[in-house]
Amino acid sequence: MTDEDANQNSDASEAESPAEQAEAEDPLALAQAEAAKYKDMALRAAADFDNYRKRSRREVEDARKAGREELLKDFLPVFDNLERALVSSQRATDVKAVSDGLSMVLKQFETTLGKNAIIKIPTIGASFDPSVHEAIQQVETDEHPPGTIVAEVQPGYHTTERLIRAAMVVVAKPKSSDSPPDA
Repeated sequence: MTDEDANQNSDASEAESPAEQAEAEDPLALAQAEAAKYKDMALRAAADFDNYRKRSRREVEDARKAGREELLKDFLPVFDNLERALVSSQRATDVKAVSDGLSMVLKQFETTLGKNAIIKIPTIGASFDPSVHEAIQQVETDEHPPGTIVAEVQPGYHTTERLIRAAMVVVAKPKSSDSPPDA
């Protein structure tokens, strides 16, 4: 190393202030600076995550709204035909024509449900299933095996993934043996 190089190195060390030299050598100051850096990174990550969570909620809500709108668009023609049937029924003299018109609207409704993967739950004659049926009454009978659905009060619907509404049904139960003997 030449004298010139040594002078340049000593000039460079003299250019640093004594505070910078002390800080560079002080492990506590280094640790505090590193801790501040990591704290800043953690705060930024938390803010990013909070923004992500809010954005995800908004996207889910937007998807729900879009799905609802799409379903309503599918059902609006059914509603329109039902209104037409009502207007037509008020001036119709032929009950059979009104009945046929309502049957066509009901068929359109069922088709629209099927197009949207909404399935009517089978009831009458099926075995009672508490996961899709709600028993609102039991009837003693020998005509049907116990646990068989004998009447549907309100239809139920489900999709392939979940139950929309349970079917309200009447379920058969065996006749009790406590009935009085015939005299």
